[in-house]
Amino acid sequence: MKKTKFKDLFLIQNKSFKDNRGYFKELIREDRINKKFPFLVMSFSKKNVIRGLHLQKKKSQGKFVSVIKGKIYDIAVDLRKNSKTFGQYYQCILSEKNSRSIFIPPGFAHGFQTLEKENYIIYSCTQYRHSTSETVIKFNDSDLNIKWPLTKKNFSKKDKNGMSLKNFKDMMK
Repeated sequence: MKKTKFKDLFLIQNKSFKDNRGYFKELIREDRINKKFPFLVMSFSKKNVIRGLHLQKKKSQGKFVSVIKGKIYDIAVDLRKNSKTFGQYYQCILSEKNSRSIFIPPGFAHGFQTLEKENYIIYSCTQYRHSTSETVIKFNDSDLNIKWPLTKKNFSKKDKNGMSLKNFKDMMK
């Protein structure tokens, strides 16, 4: 487990056991991260897709994110009100090949851009989805200045119309 400058956000190097048949991979070990994950979801995305930056204002979710197939450029933005790293983001590459996962604590917005033809991502969440408090921060917000690796981008109308970081800050006051 690799700690980051962000309190409670860490990168996990998963154990893989390979042989001539394929591999077996450990993903979540609750004894190592001391979290419960009652809600498991999955997404599939083609290349160039950006999903996010998503968070729930109420019943905020911690997320354990792993890539089953493919490769993503993963982003976690600290939006915890009194955090020393508020408005800053952590970036990493998660892929089937590098066997990494990330734990993103509650209070962060999460998003990613897919880098391969087919990308299957699983999220183990510490809370159930609370759709009425879902919020989207613009993935291309100039205050965040995220350098997405692929210039071609495919995103939803919801993600395109997300709020700015400045508006989110004002809403928190």
